[in-house]
Amino acid sequence: MTSPLLRFEHVSKSYPATKGAETPAALSALDLDIARGELLTLLGPSGSGKTTTLMLLAGFELPDEGRILLEGRDIARLPPHKRGIGVVFQSYALFPHMTVAENVAFPLEARSVPKPERAERVQRALGMVRLPGYGDRRPAQLSGGQQQRVALARAMVFEPPIVLLDEPLGALDKALREEMQHEIRTLHQRLGLTMMYVTHDQSEALTLSDRIAVLARGRLRQVAPPRELYDEPADAFVAGFVGENNSLRVGVAAVLDGHAKLRLSDGTEVRAALGEALPAGSQGVLMVRPERVALTAPDVAGALRATLAEVLFQGDHFRLRLALAGGEEIIARRPVGGEPLPEPGSTVGVAWAPDEALVFRGGADMD
Repeated sequence: MTSPLLRFEHVSKSYPATKGAETPAALSALDLDIARGELLTLLGPSGSGKTTTLMLLAGFELPDEGRILLEGRDIARLPPHKRGIGVVFQSYALFPHMTVAENVAFPLEARSVPKPERAERVQRALGMVRLPGYGDRRPAQLSGGQQQRVALARAMVFEPPIVLLDEPLGALDKALREEMQHEIRTLHQRLGLTMMYVTHDQSEALTLSDRIAVLARGRLRQVAPPRELYDEPADAFVAGFVGENNSLRVGVAAVLDGHAKLRLSDGTEVRAALGEALPAGSQGVLMVRPERVALTAPDVAGALRATLAEVLFQGDHFRLRLALAGGEEIIARRPVGGEPLPEPGSTVGVAWAPDEALVFRGGADMD
């Protein structure tokens, strides 16, 4: 089996607590591998540990314990300039008094690369990010997307083993952000770059990544390819954080062959697949994606009766808010141009295929 390019081995990091308060570990016993040529995204809410992980890898923080192995060498205690890692920040961090070419050449100059070779590698790096001929401009003369490309060229110009990207598209508008997602993905695939990408944007992570590592409260919750993460979340947190999900409190009435018979608050019974092992008699949370929720006639066997409370037009789809008899709400999603929708206030049936809903223990802890 091929060794990973990068490996975190039981890496932990804590910061001093504020007076009178307990501060949980920013990162707790992280074990994570990244393969050569992989684009792995660290995804999680604020305070989940994703930026701490990146800072530890870049060398701007030191771990309390554990090892960080890059190509088999423990770099956990090396200063940043000795790690040879490219970093791209959200703020771009370009030098305003330097030209584009001088900005890109800066890492080469710091490494004492001869001037003729520097010029050649700068032009090659600018060509990679589709900015040939921009070397004489200043950062202030560039758009936000162009500045981000310059930052990416600077991170790649000295051919690092891995490039780290910390929320690099957060300052861009939606259209430009989507364009740059495509640019980064194309560049990654064309050059075979190894990248660690940090974001709290689930859509961005699903679009860009070979694999996604979901963090919460300093702990790794799941690592998987985007489709697997979306369709087979490991727990209620991942199911609730990655994409939109309906969440209903249920009692587990019976368990058989990987499925559960569940009771809602009003006693209505539904079925779902087990997202994790749950015994009969326990409490759980049923989670079903809005696009998996079907509307039927209210008297169809197995359907839940609901009132269509609201229909919202959202461009490429309609978002339907449905009120169930027990007081719970559920969201359904329908593509524009499909079958005509019932009028708000109508009584409808709500159903889903048992294999397209999952039940987990406890609740969707989103902290």
